[in-house]
Amino acid sequence: MKRGHLRVYLGAAPGVGKTYKMLGEGQRRLARGTDVVVGFVETHGREHTAEMLAGLEVIPRRIIDYRGASFTELDIDAVLARRPEVALVDELAHTNVPGSRNEKRWQDIEELLAAGIDVISAVNIQHLESINDVVEKITGVPQQETVPDRVVRAADQIELVDMTPEALRRRMAHGNVYAADKIDAALGNYFRVGNLSALRELALLWLADRVDAGLQQYRQEHDIDSTWEARERVVVALTGGPEGETLIRRAARIAARSSGGDLLAVHVARSDGLTGANPSKLAEQRNLVEKLGGTYHQVVGDDIPSALLTFAKAENATQLVLGGSRRSRIGSLFTGPGIGATTIRDSGDIDVHIVTHSLMGRGRLPRLRGSLSRRRKIQGFVLSIVLPPVLALVLGLGGDTLNLTSNVLAFLLAVVVVALVGGMWPAMVTAVGGSLVLNWFFTPPKRTFTIAELNNALALVIFILVAAMVSSVVDRAARRTRQAARAAAESETLATLAGSVLRGETALPALLERVREAFGMTGACLMERVDDDELTEVWRPLASAGSLTCTRPEEADAEIPARDDLVLVLQGHQLEADERRLVGAFAAHAAALVDRARLSEAAAEAKPLAEADKLRTALLRAVGHDLRSPLASAKASVTSLRSDDVEWSESERAELLETADESLDRLSRLVDNLLDLSRLQAGVLPVFTRPMALDEIMPGVLAELGDEADQVTVDIPHTLPLVEADPALLERVVANLLANAIRYSPPGRPPLITGSALGEIVEIRVIDRGPGIPREDRDRMFAPFQRLGDTDNTVGVGLGLALARGLAEAMHGALLPEDTPGGGLTMVVTIPTASLRPTDAPVPGARERSEQE
Repeated sequence: MKRGHLRVYLGAAPGVGKTYKMLGEGQRRLARGTDVVVGFVETHGREHTAEMLAGLEVIPRRIIDYRGASFTELDIDAVLARRPEVALVDELAHTNVPGSRNEKRWQDIEELLAAGIDVISAVNIQHLESINDVVEKITGVPQQETVPDRVVRAADQIELVDMTPEALRRRMAHGNVYAADKIDAALGNYFRVGNLSALRELALLWLADRVDAGLQQYRQEHDIDSTWEARERVVVALTGGPEGETLIRRAARIAARSSGGDLLAVHVARSDGLTGANPSKLAEQRNLVEKLGGTYHQVVGDDIPSALLTFAKAENATQLVLGGSRRSRIGSLFTGPGIGATTIRDSGDIDVHIVTHSLMGRGRLPRLRGSLSRRRKIQGFVLSIVLPPVLALVLGLGGDTLNLTSNVLAFLLAVVVVALVGGMWPAMVTAVGGSLVLNWFFTPPKRTFTIAELNNALALVIFILVAAMVSSVVDRAARRTRQAARAAAESETLATLAGSVLRGETALPALLERVREAFGMTGACLMERVDDDELTEVWRPLASAGSLTCTRPEEADAEIPARDDLVLVLQGHQLEADERRLVGAFAAHAAALVDRARLSEAAAEAKPLAEADKLRTALLRAVGHDLRSPLASAKASVTSLRSDDVEWSESERAELLETADESLDRLSRLVDNLLDLSRLQAGVLPVFTRPMALDEIMPGVLAELGDEADQVTVDIPHTLPLVEADPALLERVVANLLANAIRYSPPGRPPLITGSALGEIVEIRVIDRGPGIPREDRDRMFAPFQRLGDTDNTVGVGLGLALARGLAEAMHGALLPEDTPGGGLTMVVTIPTASLRPTDAPVPGARERSEQE
């Protein structure tokens, strides 16, 4: 289904006539025969607005009851069922009453648009999300209802309903906006001239941005590259040099001269990453650009003038600001026309400003260095001095058997050899020296620099040109080889760094050692700036590798900022620009390691607090009923016995006393369990073990269960060996397990308790035929205040199994769950026999349990 079109009327403030214009558009379309309905329009009691509804079909609103009051909202289903061509829906940013299908009205409109219905709506500038806070600062009135900018920007048409502040205030004074009792307050607060002027400017600028975006899209769709000076856009080129601040401020002043002018800063980075720009300077300049209201961009390109102009034309820039060249006049002779001259030549319709600065013309001569090592260059210069005389001597021994052509080829071979060894400049020396030797010894007239024949002169000129070109090719190949090797080394280093990140390595000293080795440094250290009362900065080392003598970043050979308070310092030698970029990646990773370590420490410190808080919360939540219920029963029984209003019979008095006694016993057991659990967790529970038979504890266990003891089947052989245990604690363990088994055993299938001997341990098994517990939940079942499958606290607080395991382990035993064959759960208590000393007794099953956990 084709999506409907959205038209939005945008106003600077209430009362400018958005709804009136919307209804007027509806009337015009209705007159043209379009099927138009009013989905939702709020007239706010304005007479002229209400008159515009005449003749338009109005969809009844949906009535929603909320908190004892009735509200009306847009009935989406009714509009969808009616399926008009156009629906008028007012107040785009409106928040719907709870109970509506959508939270916001713009979401209702999205449904209508998706159904193919065109929608006309209205909104004020203060309701746009991006400038909501700005409006609050201007007017002092917070706006609770907002709409995302993307919703309004996505509209097919946006029309500004504009009105001067004076005209709007006159409308209010005439009673065309608010009721008479609200006019004076509105004019003195929100609708002041200053507020309305600021809101109007915001609306105009916001719409101008939207129009500009549409213009850019139109130019792209129609492949229009030329600049349309509809709006001033000033682009300033940054190199990361110290003159950047001057250029930015000058460009900002140029942009400020035209109302609504834009400031864009751009830095062109080489595609191979070898920019030589200072990252910290670029970061400072970026901050300055953003403070001045501009935007910062970075593009990649080897041809800087072309990259600058491509960016400027893509942004429809009208002016381009460049800094004057720092090269000296002599330096310009070697490098040809600079970036400024080339940019001006190719700028076309874009005005180019060359801004002077203090560093202009103070640059050094270009470095005439190739890409070979110093050793090979020295060898090349030695050959350039030695080889021509030696070659002249060898060729001279041949007499007249060789002609000039052969001699030129021989010297050309010498130039190629020198170029292969030492690069371009030694080869050029050889070419010049060789040409002089050829001219003196082998070109008629000999022993003079005069050349008699034209072809001999031509041969020498060609010799020099060929020598220069060959040496240049050799030097360029060496440079590319070195760059490729460096790029491969950087890629390998970055791949190693990325691998350490993916593997989650957190050893900061190991990372610093890797940096030290990779860049041939004697020492590396990550320093952090700490706050100090003195004016001087204080730095402390977080981790280091190798030998480092500096105590402050400025004392090191290289300092790479990781963030504002962290610096990676290196000692050994100065870093080149491309090396600094690579070290910057290591510095960022080091900062991430520091943050990760501190977060881990904070999490480790917070974990015990969270666990304690979780336990405390669970305790308060779980024991509420179990403390309140027995206390209430005991209190009621005692109060009844003390009452003089009722004459109780002996049997009734006995029943009340029994109820109070049972309630207090229940409360006592709960308190004992809580105290014992806390003692277990603190490691201070007293345990008194002695040799005993399992038969000793069964009477106490069954008595603890009360009437439920009849549901238990006891099958403990009398032949079991004595165990080394605390009778009171073991009794409580078995009683808790049996009580739990009774609770989950199905009717007619009572739990079974049995025992067996296995080597130096005795196993007590409590077997039930209940639903059992999945293996993934068996560790959680021993946590305090856990009852798997329960949702209330009416059957206990979930201390039984946690306390049972703790008491068993306190007696050097263990408590493990097993599946009951045929279905159910078997709890196995292992206790060492009396033949073992308690201090030497193993904890049976502990190894298996730890493996499960």
